Amino acid sequence: MHRFREPNTGPAGHGDDPPVAAHVALAVNGMGSFCWDLQSGEMKFDDAGLAVLGFKPGEYDDRPATIADRMVPQELPGVQAQVGRALKARTGYSVYFRVRHPDGSLRWTHSQATVVCDDTGSPVQVVGIIRDASQELQAVDQTRELRQAKSDRRRQADLVGHVNDALAPTVTVDDVAEALTTTRLVQRLGAASITLGLVDGGRMGLVGSNGVPDEIIRDFHLARIGAPLPLTEAVRTREPVFVTSRAEFARRYPGLGQYLGLVPRATAAVYFPLIAHDTPIGAVGLTYEGKDRFTHDERTVLTALSNTIAQSLQRALLFDQEHELAAGLQTAMLPGHIPHVPGLAIATRYRPARARGGIGGDWYDAVTLPDGRIAAVVGDVQGHDVTAAAVMGQLRIALRAYAAEGHPPLTVMARASAFLAELDTDRFATCLLVLFDPGTGVAVTVRAGHPEPVLRRPDGSCVWVDTPVGLPLGLAAPSAQPPYALSETLIEPGSSLVMCTDGLIESRTHDLDEGRARLLEAVRHGPVRPDDLADHLLRTMGDFTGEEDDVALLLLRRASGRRPAAPQMAVTISSSDPQSLHAARQALRTALHRWSLDSLADTAELLASEMATNALLHTEGDATLTARPVRNGSRALRIAVTDTSPDNPYRRAATEQSTSGRGLMLIEELATDWGVEPRGNGKRVWCEIPLSAH
Repeated sequence: MHRFREPNTGPAGHGDDPPVAAHVALAVNGMGSFCWDLQSGEMKFDDAGLAVLGFKPGEYDDRPATIADRMVPQELPGVQAQVGRALKARTGYSVYFRVRHPDGSLRWTHSQATVVCDDTGSPVQVVGIIRDASQELQAVDQTRELRQAKSDRRRQADLVGHVNDALAPTVTVDDVAEALTTTRLVQRLGAASITLGLVDGGRMGLVGSNGVPDEIIRDFHLARIGAPLPLTEAVRTREPVFVTSRAEFARRYPGLGQYLGLVPRATAAVYFPLIAHDTPIGAVGLTYEGKDRFTHDERTVLTALSNTIAQSLQRALLFDQEHELAAGLQTAMLPGHIPHVPGLAIATRYRPARARGGIGGDWYDAVTLPDGRIAAVVGDVQGHDVTAAAVMGQLRIALRAYAAEGHPPLTVMARASAFLAELDTDRFATCLLVLFDPGTGVAVTVRAGHPEPVLRRPDGSCVWVDTPVGLPLGLAAPSAQPPYALSETLIEPGSSLVMCTDGLIESRTHDLDEGRARLLEAVRHGPVRPDDLADHLLRTMGDFTGEEDDVALLLLRRASGRRPAAPQMAVTISSSDPQSLHAARQALRTALHRWSLDSLADTAELLASEMATNALLHTEGDATLTARPVRNGSRALRIAVTDTSPDNPYRRAATEQSTSGRGLMLIEELATDWGVEPRGNGKRVWCEIPLSAH
């Protein structure tokens, strides 16, 4: 059939030529034409149009339903909807669809038509063309495939990037397991579940999973490497295991058949070994839903991912091994117990940094001295590794030994600094030492580059104890200056002293002053009992700092109650008032009488006069004379003169005719011990006279 209507028999020159020419042109371009009469329902095609649809002459019955029978059922509703919209809008349509030819092949076709209306505007005909679009869409399919291939490669590269980004901040094995098994990463991998196994003494330990039923994790955790399981097979063979159907899975691993019901939607899986330094250290398993094959590119990407994961896991294993060693050292180096001191409550805490898993050089210690005083120490060795833990242990023991030997606080700190320098570890340490007398409440504080302690008074007010700061331990000080200075603070009954390392107040996201202010608030509003207060501080300040660094914490609380004030005398000697020295001597005698120490009066007055005179002669400014009973093994009297000069006194050679220069000689002869303590803005010269001196 070449035409739908009778030929035009009008005047010469207007016969069949134009329609024939039109059909020839269509046929040459692989097109046919059709006309659909909407009133009769007949849809007529020319021969070329029938050839496109796969009909031989005489096979087609002019019924649209016959055409529909040859179309792909899934595509028919869409074509009918598009034609229906064209009829309603009285316009036209252009539609692609497939038809099945008698040989069973599917051919893409393209139909383009316009709606013809009568004088009233009602549709009466649909006239159009139909053509074979197979080659056109084949090119489109090839382009689409190329685009899909590029998209797949880009997605696969993104997968490697996502895994690298997830593993970059990991440190421990737990970090690696947590990063790999997040729901977000599993979704980006296109998987339904993930399992991470670690080789542990001939067994496969499951250290992380997501989307895997608990029954499977429970029953196969620590399975033997020789067991017929996909993860263990990947480790044994060192080759990836690909499974592309549930039937294949049941056939290869019959022991797992009963577990398939727990994952009803899984259709494929891959298990690849994790090999580091030519040694299998674990395996990773991924399951997929709706997948029945793995392309070459996918297998390549999964292999690359296995290498990335293996490297991160190996690094984490090494870190965990080092941490285990450091944690053991640290546990052994920290004191096993804290001494019990009557009238004094002590609490200690050590909290490892969350990010580093417990490796650090922070420590605390407390040791009782023969005279009843207690030396409390907190410190922090530079670094977070095994070396820091080892140095911490040695330094703690050295400080304990120096303090137990009875050395003054400044000597203890100076010797500890020299000890650390001689270790030649290129490490330094900060340290805070408090020598506390529970009987008198006097606390002597020395710090080496460390935060000062916090004092909470009985009324609840809190202050940082003002203490001069020296260089950290292990760093040499200029020889002309004393390395450290000290301060004295009276700790009233019911007061608490908080000593901590900087991990309790420092944060990368907050200013140090803010941390110091927050600690004062936390101490002020915290519980009274030292143990409760210690827990409160760790919890409250941990929220502020994020637990980014280790924390060593030591709290002292002097028992409450009405206690007699610690006996002490203090009087100022003015360089501009000659009578002030005489008044100071009289005040000293009065105090000694009050303390029932009259037998020491002559010796005490002589030594006090020598020290005070030396201060007035060689310094510019006033001096302060103090005296108080102490117990250093036995009862004694401590006399001290504080001035504003940093220059230390020195012994001079005095002849028989000399009127001066015998002060230090007298002190050495009459006192059992003496020393000079830098005070930050001056010094204190002191000596101790035992009762046996009279």
